[in-house]
Amino acid sequence: MKVSEAMTRDVRIVSPEQTIREAAQEMARIDAGVLPVGENDRLVGMITDRDIAVRAVAEGKSPDVKVRDVMSGQVLYCYENDDLDDVAKNMGEMKVRRMPVLDRDKRLVGILSLGDVALNDKPKSTAQALAHISEHGGKHSQSAH
Repeated sequence: MKVSEAMTRDVRIVSPEQTIREAAQEMARIDAGVLPVGENDRLVGMITDRDIAVRAVAEGKSPDVKVRDVMSGQVLYCYENDDLDDVAKNMGEMKVRRMPVLDRDKRLVGILSLGDVALNDKPKSTAQALAHISEHGGKHSQSAH
């Protein structure tokens, strides 16, 4: 199965010049914890509810701070014609629950979540990805500090 068969196509995008308040409001509106950040028809980052909490609120930044100042600029992505099993494995290894999907012109065409994988792929692929994502240690582990 290809990523394009499982991904969510209707993706909301925020601009790096919007405020984190606007990004948070959009996340609340669509009930999502992540938004791709786009500029000039290109994906330039991702912002998560965690980015807002850790890189803004915890540091006492204003809700009017720009998305650009707290977003993750290093974006892991996949292509729409990639094999879903391979991408699910990569998501597990990279410990990401959502991945932007690009076409071969590097334009955003969707987003793939672990939930999308679970609904459309073999249970074993989903279980393996979730097991890797859930392993202790790594960048966001509470036991690492």
